[in-house]
Amino acid sequence: MAVTRRQMVQGLALLALAGCGAPPPPAEAEEVARLAAAIAGLDPEVDRDEAARAARLSYAHTHALALQYRITDPPLIHNTKVNMGLKPRGLCWHWARDMEDRLKQERFATLDLHRAVANADNVFRLEHSTAIVSAKGAAFDEGIVLDPWRKGGRLTWVAVRHDPMYVWKPRNEVVARALERRHGQIVTLTEDQRILMGGMEFVPQ
Repeated sequence: MAVTRRQMVQGLALLALAGCGAPPPPAEAEEVARLAAAIAGLDPEVDRDEAARAARLSYAHTHALALQYRITDPPLIHNTKVNMGLKPRGLCWHWARDMEDRLKQERFATLDLHRAVANADNVFRLEHSTAIVSAKGAAFDEGIVLDPWRKGGRLTWVAVRHDPMYVWKPRNEVVARALERRHGQIVTLTEDQRILMGGMEFVPQ
């Protein structure tokens, strides 16, 4: 049977998507030390041991998730494979939630964890999610972005306010405004960042 040009192009595209490379390597000790110093430098009250533990876990869990998600491609190609059912997880919000959940298990006394979203209102750019670490009691935008998705399983970290790629907003604020648009009713965001809709609390993933 003759193969049309369109079928050939589609087949090549599928082969490109199915192709695999090597998973990202573990972090070097120097990378972990730099992040630990940055976290410790967020506030004089940040415990240096907690900062070191947060940095170590951020890099270690990034690598563990890269293996679990079977990361072998750049982020957008991996996203396509997840959406096609070829890979289990690895969308940006998967990374953000799994990173936040792991770090929360440590119950840090001098650090807080946040979630943030960029490009929620930008139809020309892909919406992106991340986890953020800050000093205890500090606002999310005084913290450090912990973003494993951006470089395909290699941790990118940067001060929220100095991120050259994204302008971040609190995740629950973005979710609350999206719920208002979707359901046409007022959604309240409390001071402790809980989302209340129709008198009931909405808990985003």
